[in-house]
Amino acid sequence: MSGKPESRVRAGARASSVGVALLVASCFGVEVAQAQAIMRTPTISVPSRTPTVSPNITPRVSPNIAARAASVDRGPRTMATIPRTTTSRIGPTTPVLPYARYSPNLYPACTAPYRSGDGECLAQPNAGGEGTGKSGKKSAGKGRGNNTRVALTSRSFAGEFVAEIDGALSTAEADELARRHGLTRLASENFPLIGATFGLFRITDGRPYETVRREFAADGSVRSLQPNFRYVLQDQKSPATTEGDPAQYALAKLRLPQAHTLAHGANVTIAVIDSGIDAGHPELANSVADNFDALGSAEGPHVHGTGIAGAIAAHARLMGSAPEARIIAIRAFGGANGSAESSSYIILRSLNYAAEHGAQIVNMSFAGPKDAVIERAIAATAARGLVLIAAAGNAGAKSPPLYPAANPNVIAVSATDRQDRLFAASNRGNYIAVAAPGVDIFLPAPDGKYQVTSGTSFSAAYVSGVAALLLERNYTLKPEALRMTLVKTARDLGSPGRDDLFGDGHADAFAAVMAVPADSATPVAAASGTTKREDAPKRRDEPGIRAIEQPSLTSAEDKSAVSQADRPAAR
Repeated sequence: MSGKPESRVRAGARASSVGVALLVASCFGVEVAQAQAIMRTPTISVPSRTPTVSPNITPRVSPNIAARAASVDRGPRTMATIPRTTTSRIGPTTPVLPYARYSPNLYPACTAPYRSGDGECLAQPNAGGEGTGKSGKKSAGKGRGNNTRVALTSRSFAGEFVAEIDGALSTAEADELARRHGLTRLASENFPLIGATFGLFRITDGRPYETVRREFAADGSVRSLQPNFRYVLQDQKSPATTEGDPAQYALAKLRLPQAHTLAHGANVTIAVIDSGIDAGHPELANSVADNFDALGSAEGPHVHGTGIAGAIAAHARLMGSAPEARIIAIRAFGGANGSAESSSYIILRSLNYAAEHGAQIVNMSFAGPKDAVIERAIAATAARGLVLIAAAGNAGAKSPPLYPAANPNVIAVSATDRQDRLFAASNRGNYIAVAAPGVDIFLPAPDGKYQVTSGTSFSAAYVSGVAALLLERNYTLKPEALRMTLVKTARDLGSPGRDDLFGDGHADAFAAVMAVPADSATPVAAASGTTKREDAPKRRDEPGIRAIEQPSLTSAEDKSAVSQADRPAAR
């Protein structure tokens, strides 16, 4: 009996405890329904939260919800598929990038594995389509971006070789050499400039290029072998040719009127390796002393070559930088569709002719890839004491160095506009020597017309004319001394000191001429304050006044010194 009262006491105590608990809960504002929901763990909707569960917080899952472990385990499996989805979105790089600009007269870029230490594309598959003039913010020169590979023939003429062959071979023997390898000999000749015989050969039996190259190079009569590289002129397409005579801002930028009070380029011969020149244009009357068609073509004058000659020697309504210079017009570029291009073999012929026919300055307003044959010819030309000047190129900031401008024996010229800003398409690099006007340049065009055009081509032509002024001032000035005069007297542009955009600065013709002591053995300008020699018409009418003269190299020692002391150091 005593047990029943005890059980009633315990039940009453429990009831009292529950009542106290409810009273305390109500005092603290805790709702009974919420408290029950907290205690009902199985009602938590774990599956709905599974996709947002981060793998990093997996240890925080409560062990009390083990019944939902199957739902939690599906989370990592779902996340594992994300990398595969991301990869499929990246896919192959689009061949044509929306921010890239391609120019038809430039060369393909190459990715990092196929680029040499000097930035030149090696003989490997290239990337980039028809040009390296990319203007986007992303770099195309670091092995990223456009990975579409194009054949080597985009930089050279398909199926053609330039080969140094045994000079003792007769024409018949050279033809037989070609036939043995399934080739046709297009041309061959001896080049005194480099003391070697070169031939131009083409594949005719349809065999793969690399197969023929290996077999031909192994022949004992072949000394060296390379592709017939492609070269293009460095201008930009301009509006249709126009009539009239707008102001030539380049004259004031170069201070040519002041320089012409001291020199006009008289008795200085400039070889212009370019497209056809209209020697009958009024601006070029009596300026062309000699013609050589390295192409052997019947094409007429071309707008580019005529413009280059005008930038140098115009002397009618316009004014060139050396209006009394003599020009050797060497046609090395031609094409039926309006554009003009050349090749390794033709450039070699052109350089050989210039060196053998008395040129003192060679203007090369074109660009191409690094070319072993042309490098050899340029070294030999420089060793003879000729001044070599070239357009830096119109491939833009991302381009690797273009040649011949990047050759250390050559004075490379970039282009500026009337505000002294760099031409957007101008190449950059530590090989740039000086800059000169090259944007919206007013020049002669074939058939007595005029043109407004842009490009580093015309900047180089202006500097070639300035070099002629210096040689008239002092006929014995050697190439390296002339280069140093140009760079030391240049007007600094851009960041202080030398840079990769403007080199040592904007060329200053007047300062350069003033820096060269006059040589009493050479004629100088007669009257101060004039922009043309007063005796120019009389001099042009004198018979034989344009006869070509050999450069003044007084002895074998002088020629040797040119190749050693005067060879520009690597930049």
